[in-house]
Amino acid sequence: MSRVRIKICGVTSAEIVDTAVAEGVDAIGFVFAESPRQVDTALAAGLMQRLPPWVAAVAVTRHPPAGFSDVLAQLAPAWWQSDRRDLENVILPPGVRSIPVIREGEDTADLPPWFVYEGAQSGRGTTVDWSRAAQLAQRGRMILAGGLNAANVAAAIRTVRPWAVDVSSGVETAPGRKCATLIREFVAAVRQAEREIA
Repeated sequence: MSRVRIKICGVTSAEIVDTAVAEGVDAIGFVFAESPRQVDTALAAGLMQRLPPWVAAVAVTRHPPAGFSDVLAQLAPAWWQSDRRDLENVILPPGVRSIPVIREGEDTADLPPWFVYEGAQSGRGTTVDWSRAAQLAQRGRMILAGGLNAANVAAAIRTVRPWAVDVSSGVETAPGRKCATLIREFVAAVRQAEREIA
């Protein structure tokens, strides 16, 4: 494990997009589900336009309405992230890939090659069982989510060895209010963990 990818989820402002890009994150998530971090199509389109080609835009949903594929076709994100059952039997627009969310406690007998692993609810700051996550991380490219922040992400990386980490509430001063300083501290903690492991 030489490099841990970083996704900042629930971004709603140009300032935070620019901060995340400057810090070298790999992906930014835009939440379309009901949440303090929810964006509409127009706002998401404007924010996605600020991303360089090497930073992936991720459309994040949970039980989206019928016809959400039309939103995907309009925005053309790199990824569509949603619960596994939301992604069954869907037709994706060209260039959009799906990444399922596997929630703690779900059946993990058949894991996809890429997946987000988190708790029963998103954006609540609750960590998953890292020892269980470590077992699952050996079976695919796991994006570890749930309760991560600058204070605990290094320990999470050492324990779980995920392919990527995903943070939302852990870089906020209030629900939906991302903080540039907290993002910088989170990225620095991930990079320090990488150096320690290497």
